[in-house]
Amino acid sequence: MSAMPGCPACEADYTYEDGAMFVCPMCGHEWAQAGDTSPLEEGSSVRDANGNTLVDGDTVTVIKDLKVKGSSLVVKVGTRVKNIRLVEGDHDIDCKIDGIGAMKLKSEFVKKA
Repeated sequence: MSAMPGCPACEADYTYEDGAMFVCPMCGHEWAQAGDTSPLEEGSSVRDANGNTLVDGDTVTVIKDLKVKGSSLVVKVGTRVKNIRLVEGDHDIDCKIDGIGAMKLKSEFVKKA
Protein backbone atom coordinates (compact mmCIF):
# COMPACT_ATOMS: atom_id res chain seq x y z
CA MET A 1 0.00 0.00 0.00
CA SER A 2 1.48 3.34 -1.03
CA ALA A 3 1.30 6.41 1.19
CA MET A 4 -0.77 9.36 -0.01
CA PRO A 5 1.14 12.61 -0.56
CA GLY A 6 0.46 15.61 1.66
CA CYS A 7 -1.53 18.56 0.33
CA PRO A 8 0.72 21.07 -1.47
CA ALA A 9 -1.59 23.95 -0.48
CA CYS A 10 -2.08 23.43 3.28
CA GLU A 11 0.32 20.51 3.95
CA ALA A 12 -2.40 18.38 5.59
CA ASP A 13 -1.89 14.59 5.62
CA TYR A 14 -5.57 13.67 5.09
CA THR A 15 -5.55 13.51 1.27
CA TYR A 16 -7.51 10.90 -0.65
CA GLU A 17 -7.71 9.67 -4.21
CA ASP A 18 -10.67 10.60 -6.45
CA GLY A 19 -10.28 9.04 -9.87
CA ALA A 20 -7.12 10.49 -11.40
CA MET A 21 -6.88 13.32 -8.85
CA PHE A 22 -5.77 13.75 -5.24
CA VAL A 23 -8.13 15.77 -3.01
CA CYS A 24 -7.51 17.49 0.33
CA PRO A 25 -10.64 17.49 2.54
CA MET A 26 -9.15 20.19 4.79
CA CYS A 27 -8.82 22.98 2.19
CA GLY A 28 -10.57 21.49 -0.88
CA HIS A 29 -7.45 21.65 -3.09
CA GLU A 30 -7.33 19.14 -5.96
CA TRP A 31 -4.27 18.17 -8.01
CA ALA A 32 -3.33 15.57 -10.61
CA GLN A 33 -1.39 12.46 -9.71
CA ALA A 34 2.24 12.41 -10.84
CA GLY A 35 2.60 11.16 -14.40
CA ASP A 36 -1.12 11.61 -15.12
CA THR A 37 -1.89 13.17 -18.49
CA SER A 38 -5.42 13.62 -19.68
CA PRO A 39 -6.32 13.36 -23.38
CA LEU A 40 -7.21 17.07 -23.37
CA GLU A 41 -3.60 18.01 -22.58
CA GLU A 42 -2.25 16.14 -25.59
CA GLY A 43 -3.38 18.52 -28.32
CA SER A 44 -7.02 19.51 -28.25
CA SER A 45 -8.01 22.61 -26.34
CA VAL A 46 -11.27 23.77 -24.80
CA ARG A 47 -12.26 27.37 -25.51
CA ASP A 48 -14.87 29.58 -23.86
CA ALA A 49 -17.51 31.68 -25.65
CA ASN A 50 -14.94 34.43 -26.35
CA GLY A 51 -12.29 32.06 -27.71
CA ASN A 52 -10.04 32.04 -24.64
CA THR A 53 -8.35 28.72 -23.87
CA LEU A 54 -9.55 27.08 -20.65
CA VAL A 55 -7.40 24.90 -18.38
CA ASP A 56 -8.10 22.84 -15.25
CA GLY A 57 -8.53 25.03 -12.17
CA ASP A 58 -9.78 28.13 -14.02
CA THR A 59 -12.66 30.28 -12.78
CA VAL A 60 -15.43 30.92 -15.30
CA THR A 61 -18.65 32.96 -15.41
CA VAL A 62 -21.94 31.68 -16.87
CA ILE A 63 -23.17 33.91 -19.75
CA LYS A 64 -26.70 32.49 -20.16
CA ASP A 65 -29.45 31.25 -17.81
CA LEU A 66 -29.14 27.45 -17.77
CA LYS A 67 -31.95 25.17 -16.63
CA VAL A 68 -30.85 22.21 -14.51
CA LYS A 69 -32.22 19.05 -16.10
CA GLY A 70 -34.61 17.16 -13.82
CA SER A 71 -35.00 20.05 -11.43
CA SER A 72 -36.68 23.45 -11.14
CA LEU A 73 -33.31 25.10 -10.42
CA VAL A 74 -31.68 27.59 -12.80
CA VAL A 75 -28.02 28.60 -13.01
CA LYS A 76 -28.30 32.39 -13.42
CA VAL A 77 -26.25 34.64 -15.70
CA GLY A 78 -23.14 35.88 -13.90
CA THR A 79 -22.72 32.82 -11.67
CA ARG A 80 -19.00 32.31 -10.99
CA VAL A 81 -17.75 28.75 -11.09
CA LYS A 82 -14.37 28.14 -9.46
CA ASN A 83 -11.86 25.34 -9.99
CA ILE A 84 -13.27 23.74 -13.15
CA ARG A 85 -12.08 20.39 -14.47
CA LEU A 86 -11.97 19.72 -18.22
CA VAL A 87 -13.34 16.38 -19.47
CA GLU A 88 -13.95 14.69 -22.81
CA GLY A 89 -17.41 14.82 -24.35
CA ASP A 90 -20.21 17.18 -25.33
CA HIS A 91 -20.34 18.79 -21.88
CA ASP A 92 -16.64 19.49 -21.50
CA ILE A 93 -16.51 21.21 -18.09
CA ASP A 94 -17.01 19.34 -14.82
CA CYS A 95 -17.60 21.59 -11.80
CA LYS A 96 -19.41 22.23 -8.53
CA ILE A 97 -21.78 25.20 -8.31
CA ASP A 98 -22.66 26.62 -4.88
CA GLY A 99 -26.28 25.90 -4.00
CA ILE A 100 -26.73 23.41 -6.85
CA GLY A 101 -23.91 20.85 -6.63
CA ALA A 102 -21.92 18.89 -9.18
CA MET A 103 -22.68 19.72 -12.82
CA LYS A 104 -21.33 19.39 -16.32
CA LEU A 105 -21.34 22.50 -18.51
CA LYS A 106 -20.69 23.24 -22.15
CA SER A 107 -17.81 25.63 -22.71
CA GLU A 108 -19.89 27.67 -25.16
CA PHE A 109 -22.00 28.99 -22.25
CA VAL A 110 -19.15 30.28 -20.08
CA LYS A 111 -16.44 32.93 -20.28
CA LYS A 112 -13.11 32.98 -18.49
CA ALA A 113 -13.19 35.19 -15.39
